[in-house]
Amino acid sequence: MSDTPRAPLSRLPRPALWGLLLVISLALSAALELAGLPAALLIGPMIAGIILETGGGSLRVHPTAFNYAQAVIGCQIARGITPDIVHGLTRHGLLFIAVVGATVVASCVLGWIMGRLRIIPGTTAVWGLLPGGASTMMLMAEAYGADARLVAFMQYIRVVIVTLLAALVAHYWAHVSGFGGQGMAWFPPIHWVPLLQTLALIVAGVYLGRASRIPAGILLLPMILGAVLHLTGLMTLELPPWLLALSYLGLGWNIGLRFTRGVLQAALRALPQTLGAIFIIVLFCAGLAGLLVWLAGVDPLTAYLATSPGGIDTVAIIAASATAMKVDVSFVMSVQAMRLLFILIAGPPLSRFFARDLKYRHPQDS
Repeated sequence: MSDTPRAPLSRLPRPALWGLLLVISLALSAALELAGLPAALLIGPMIAGIILETGGGSLRVHPTAFNYAQAVIGCQIARGITPDIVHGLTRHGLLFIAVVGATVVASCVLGWIMGRLRIIPGTTAVWGLLPGGASTMMLMAEAYGADARLVAFMQYIRVVIVTLLAALVAHYWAHVSGFGGQGMAWFPPIHWVPLLQTLALIVAGVYLGRASRIPAGILLLPMILGAVLHLTGLMTLELPPWLLALSYLGLGWNIGLRFTRGVLQAALRALPQTLGAIFIIVLFCAGLAGLLVWLAGVDPLTAYLATSPGGIDTVAIIAASATAMKVDVSFVMSVQAMRLLFILIAGPPLSRFFARDLKYRHPQDS
């Protein structure tokens, strides 16, 4: 019989753990809302998930629930897309490509340097630092023989740090308030036909995303289909605040609950270097935001959110919270969507290119 002490929360039954997770999430979200932090309904559950998982909770968001949360966020992004996006892409298309390409290449080079210095063994750092598409990078990393646990840690700690930094920048730089404030009508009058059409799009997006096997397809397909239907006037996307809040809850839990003790213990040795690399990427992207301000005349907060190296879903939530400060959500989403597509197309070949060099130089670590 093992003498290893059990984690405090491991003794609780699963229904009690889910209840505790919900209570902590609501309490943290309320506190963050009172503090005026954007995306409080995402960050609160995310922190709650980390607390519960590291305390021995061992819960997981069901893949179906996570898929539907992604599809809802895809529709939220689509609702914010206007004809201005097309105009912006045609006007600044080369600049956008240069910005997203520089982000991906810089992440790969930094990971390659960490691998060459053997700060993180083998090819792990290359996969771990590539922004966006965390689940895709984890699968690619495992297939290539990297340490999937350490890749998971690097990917999700980056998402957490970037989300918190973006929310803090939006709040203290531009004085952006939280998701809806205390005066929000959580259950406004519902327009049933648009709502049913939107729900049908969400269900179809999840089904098509799974069937297509496109990485991030469950987010991208509702976003693309919704944008087309929205821009052509064939559909009005109806997304009540309570539906968005449930989606934020699912996304926050999915991120936070991945921070298992095993992942944290595996990453502890390289934690300072990992955090340093993440902040280098954040600063590099902030420099790219400065270029957008200088070359394209973009609003500074809009440029910062557009180049932020987090996930497209979390940035969409923060940008939507910042609309009161005239953040150009369409611009933010166009850059983020282009980067995600660039990563899906060019990220794996670039990562494999750098990974092959590391595998050649340090085969015993690969």
